Amino acid sequence: MAHKAAALVLLLVSVSVAAAASGDQESDRIRELPGQPAKVRFSQYSGYVTVNQAHGRALFYWLVEAVPAAGPIAPLVLWLNGGPGCSSVGYGASEEVGPFRIRPDGKTLYLNPNSWNKAANLLFLESPAGVGFSYSNKTLDLYVAGDAKTASDAYAFLVNWLERFPQYKYREFYIAGESYAGHYVPQLAQLIYEQNKGIQNPIINLKGFMVGNAVTDDYHDYLGTFEYWWTHGLISDNTYHNLKKTCLLESSEHPSPECLKNLNLASSEEGNIDPYSLYTKPCNNTASLKLGLGGRYPWLSRAYDPCTERYSSIYYNRPEVQIAMHANTTGIQYSWKTCSDIVGSYWADSPKSMLPIYQELIAAGIRIWVFSGDTDAVVPVTATRYSIDALKLPTLVNWYPWYDHGKVGGWSQVYKGLTLVTIAGAGHEVPLHRPREALILFRHFLQNTPMPTQ
Repeated sequence: MAHKAAALVLLLVSVSVAAAASGDQESDRIRELPGQPAKVRFSQYSGYVTVNQAHGRALFYWLVEAVPAAGPIAPLVLWLNGGPGCSSVGYGASEEVGPFRIRPDGKTLYLNPNSWNKAANLLFLESPAGVGFSYSNKTLDLYVAGDAKTASDAYAFLVNWLERFPQYKYREFYIAGESYAGHYVPQLAQLIYEQNKGIQNPIINLKGFMVGNAVTDDYHDYLGTFEYWWTHGLISDNTYHNLKKTCLLESSEHPSPECLKNLNLASSEEGNIDPYSLYTKPCNNTASLKLGLGGRYPWLSRAYDPCTERYSSIYYNRPEVQIAMHANTTGIQYSWKTCSDIVGSYWADSPKSMLPIYQELIAAGIRIWVFSGDTDAVVPVTATRYSIDALKLPTLVNWYPWYDHGKVGGWSQVYKGLTLVTIAGAGHEVPLHRPREALILFRHFLQNTPMPTQ
């Protein structure tokens, strides 16, 4: 009888834990976003997950579930934007891979026909604390953010979030992101891989990651970026030579004062263009080449409508939107920004290279795809190619054009353990500039099949 009673207690505890998880999940459900179009055929959830109880540090997420056509066990994909200090809700979800676009009025939404939730469940994370709706009750946290803490908090988020959403435990899991998320993504993947060692059936079932126009390796990123600026006529011969002379150095201080001086000179030479998308119109003369390959980029990404960022700022500052997304937990108007004024300015640690992590994860069999829009002058295709070349991976499939309905969509090369894909005519935010091609890329990544040759 004692064994039966114990078993009954265990069963009741299990039921209560499941009920609690289910209840939390249901309380995070988004019933309807203000201005949302009719007949939305997927579920959405958003809210907070505490990652540090002592500091009251909590990260905000937005889950957009896959459309029914994607199937009942579609993979889970975590999307991260970079900066550091910029919002995955404002950029990834609202301008790039999410299901909705915001109209210029900042009040109404329309469907994105190339949303990545056609192939997977999308989990957007505002990271680290201080970015978007994510917060900490200890203000100092905002001034000491860095790569290591961002990775550990994101891991804690995933572990706790999966308790709230147990249906995603053991599901195929991928991480994707762009720009300075070229640091976030591989470091989080490495942490998950290390935590999963020795576990036969890990709850976080990491299969691979994909990064776009990604900050990867300081030396090779600099080398490729300066070459791109020069070959595209953005800077003078003299500035190009001086940048190579002062910035391509192994030094404890990186970038050096001399390097910064030449970077500022390059900024003055490039004029009023949008370096994130060379051949599209900038928004009200705000473009600038204020670049520092430690990843501290001013996020001024533009595309067909060069002012899309403004619409996010209007929409996510509306009280009714914050309430619908469970972001306004105090009842006080919250000032949401696309990028934090503090977090990126006080970044604590930023390793010079992600290549050792690539080598470790390639050896472990983790799928890695790297993509690059070829009209981005911030983290250009040449930077990405130099960084990948430094890995010295054997080539399995030589450089070839890939196609979308008979038109060249870009180029690709398949290495042992890594696939490189370029997207023709796309800037820094590839899914914004070339949404159809980006969805094709995403589907092929998930299926781990080469890009189409016709």
